[in-house]
Amino acid sequence: MPGLVLSAPSSGSGKTTLTLGLLRALQQRGIAVRGAKSGPDYIDPRFHEAACGAPCLNLDAWAMPPDRIRNLAATPELLLIEGAMGLFDGAPPNGNGATADLARILGLPVVLIVDAGRMAQSVAPIVAGFSAHDSEVRIAGLVLNRAGSARHEDMLRNALNNIDIPILGVLHRNSELTQPSRHLGLVQAQERPDLDAFLNTAAKAVANQIDLDALIALAEPLPKAINLPTQPPPAQRIALAQDAAFAFAYPHLLHDWRAMGAEIIPFSPLADEAAPSADLIFLPGGYPELHAGKLAGNSNFMNSIKNTPQYTNIYGECGGYMVLGETLIDADGHRHQMTGMLPLDTSFANRKLHLGYRDLTPLGGPFKGPLKAHEFHYATTLRAEGAPLFDAKDAEGTALPPMGLRVGRVCGSFAHVIDRAV
Repeated sequence: MPGLVLSAPSSGSGKTTLTLGLLRALQQRGIAVRGAKSGPDYIDPRFHEAACGAPCLNLDAWAMPPDRIRNLAATPELLLIEGAMGLFDGAPPNGNGATADLARILGLPVVLIVDAGRMAQSVAPIVAGFSAHDSEVRIAGLVLNRAGSARHEDMLRNALNNIDIPILGVLHRNSELTQPSRHLGLVQAQERPDLDAFLNTAAKAVANQIDLDALIALAEPLPKAINLPTQPPPAQRIALAQDAAFAFAYPHLLHDWRAMGAEIIPFSPLADEAAPSADLIFLPGGYPELHAGKLAGNSNFMNSIKNTPQYTNIYGECGGYMVLGETLIDADGHRHQMTGMLPLDTSFANRKLHLGYRDLTPLGGPFKGPLKAHEFHYATTLRAEGAPLFDAKDAEGTALPPMGLRVGRVCGSFAHVIDRAV
């Protein structure tokens, strides 16, 4: 099936809301459609899935080799790839991993979403510049977002008369399409009781103001899948924490592990479920700081982690890593006792952003070989004692302090593993 890339000149242009509206509107037409998200995003994909009912892919041009991306993108549905940040924005120093890289790798055209809410004639040089910037990245259509009125729309259309790129639609400013957010992005899909109504509102706006047939006609065929080695499972039987506090596990890794014969058993720490018997307990990232008091009081969960058999390894990523520590201080300064499996104390009382891609070399733990990963959190480490889990470099190849901790069969770090390095 064919695909399209949906991108913008910058963050905050309305890509996510437009993508969700398109996914729901096309689903309502009976079209088999699926979303994908550029880069290491854990939140937008769940909104994509809610909008169209199909699992969302993460496609990461920095962390994944081109053939891996082509394989993941080879779906039987129409694929709409939502970009991250601006079209050419990526990792330092040269923008590697940008949405534009996905467009080149997959040979797909780009629909450029321009936030025109605070401009008129200036829309023309912006569009012209993006169109001419890279001959291998084709701007095939435009969506103008947040027009203030019919008169404003006319001004925008007139300004673009001499640019040979079709305007697929103009979305007018609509307060009903504003989404709540927190520090890692949108509030999670499972936290929105009004989500279905919001998606239907977005779909109605998109269907009324965008030429869906013209947009679909721009899509081009995706490359065929080829047989590739996948990331081997870290264990044969894996207990996976999965709820609003532990929601950031990459679907492509879980798919790899299942395809190679691993059994994955989900459980909910927030529901005070004990971790199932397994070779590995995996606590992925999420928002445990928002639920720290509840987690601390959930004795079934806590005791199951503390009293696991000696053959069970335990691994935590980011939020899961903090829960494996001794204490977690929330944004209000309240201290919560965690599992105490690692000599680690973390705090959100004094937030500091830690952000960037990471090249990791395991020094122990469940993963083998060099890895590609990403770090994004606001937690401050107050104390971390023990042997590190990874040697680390940033996206520019600069050595960083070793990451994470490992104590016996328990380990974790703030890094989210994306794929193996090749």
